[in-house]
Amino acid sequence: MSTQQDTPPGGQGLFRTKTVEQSIRDTEEPEHALKKSLSALDLTVFGVGVIIGTGIFVLTGKVAKETAGPATALAFVAAGVVCALAALCYAEFASTVPVAGSAYTFSYASLGELVAWIIGWDLVLEFALGTAVVAVGWSGYVRSLMDNVHWTMPEALSGPDVAEGFGFDILAFALVLVLTVILVLGMKLSARVTAVVVAIKLTVVMIVIIAGLFFIKADNYSPFIPEAQKQEGGAGLDAPLVQLIFGYEPTDFGVMGIFTAASVVFFAFIGFDVVATAAEETKLPQRDMPRGILGSLLICTVLYVAVSLVVTGMQHYSEMSVSAPLADAFKSVGHPFYAGVISFGAAVGLTTVCMILLLGQTRVFFAMSRDGLLPRFFSITHPRFGTPYRPTILLGVIIAIIAGFTSINELATLVNIGTLFAFVVVALGVIVLRRTRPELHRAFRTPWVPLVPILSVAASVWLMLNLPAETWLRFGIWMAIGVLVYLAYGRRHSRLGRSGPDAKY
Repeated sequence: MSTQQDTPPGGQGLFRTKTVEQSIRDTEEPEHALKKSLSALDLTVFGVGVIIGTGIFVLTGKVAKETAGPATALAFVAAGVVCALAALCYAEFASTVPVAGSAYTFSYASLGELVAWIIGWDLVLEFALGTAVVAVGWSGYVRSLMDNVHWTMPEALSGPDVAEGFGFDILAFALVLVLTVILVLGMKLSARVTAVVVAIKLTVVMIVIIAGLFFIKADNYSPFIPEAQKQEGGAGLDAPLVQLIFGYEPTDFGVMGIFTAASVVFFAFIGFDVVATAAEETKLPQRDMPRGILGSLLICTVLYVAVSLVVTGMQHYSEMSVSAPLADAFKSVGHPFYAGVISFGAAVGLTTVCMILLLGQTRVFFAMSRDGLLPRFFSITHPRFGTPYRPTILLGVIIAIIAGFTSINELATLVNIGTLFAFVVVALGVIVLRRTRPELHRAFRTPWVPLVPILSVAASVWLMLNLPAETWLRFGIWMAIGVLVYLAYGRRHSRLGRSGPDAKY
């Protein structure tokens, strides 16, 4: 059986590939190696920690009231299926190429350097924007809890959305900085902090499900799939791209409304792919990466469906709150105490979402730097903690400033399109690598290739088409900037392009 351990990279142009063996050898260089400390349980906790966040606490009400009614549970199932198809592809790659960088590293081994750069550039935006958005949301929950005990922060320190003049969100800024320090100190510490917070978050979710069961009224489920209604709005940039291209008009409610809702609640699932960025820091990645990725996704899908069924059963979908549906559902049945517990759980839970998104971004940045596509200064790991401390500190400070000064809620859909784009690339990479390197040992194999990857691409593209054209425009601009940066710097400094796979720093 051939190993190709010393073969040159595939091609020397924009689509030159980096062999799986070379990617793995790069992780063995002492000053560029990450410390291996994570288990399957740690990975599952990371996955649950980042997936369960604003989605389950906020999107349930918005989607139920405006798009799907009680059938919101089916929208979560549809979005979960899309993620499951992608997860099977991620699991194969993460167990075969246990290297930091997730979709970036996978693309480098299968589709070539330019595609790898584009997906890396995409992930940097996705994780940075996601971290900042969640930090601002966490700040809002904390201020709400402070108001309950009559503690009020000055408007100038409550963020640009609150202050009339100058506004700086000191809470969001401080949160990102504290999480940056935790990530610098080591992955095991990060895993322990995450485990405690996830336990609190899961307790709150179980309280919602169990306590809510006693307040369900069957009449609230009728009709389970409300009659379809034409969506309001014209055919401008705020309209879904599928409407502008094909003339298809998505509906609110009805069967098609479920799929429209799925493109919205998809945001609630973002995060399981972050687990793949920790492959290099896992003790037994070939065994534990598939368990962590698929296990966390399964747990969260079941919880999402259960919560949406309970909440729409407690309160008629037409009366649900959009801003705080879970808490307000309990208020509507005369139990404000549970509302306070839910708000506390949301505030605590969002800390792990922030930390793991930041972790994912630093690992992608680190991997790109180690390959020479970004300055190699950032690929040195800490001599004591074994973490990529330089990009962690740099990105942590930048994101903290963005979260403090900027209101970026309108850009949140960029996180959705960036994640879906990564799903498409990873699915295509599985098909390509199966053909170009069939002899590779794969501890986990995506079933029914190429059917499952093709279905993953089709499902991801369909959800992307249901996003506003404005989101596509912003995404295209960011990608164009990325290509220019690659041509100006990355292509000339690429370690693979300079001296082949055995180039040293």
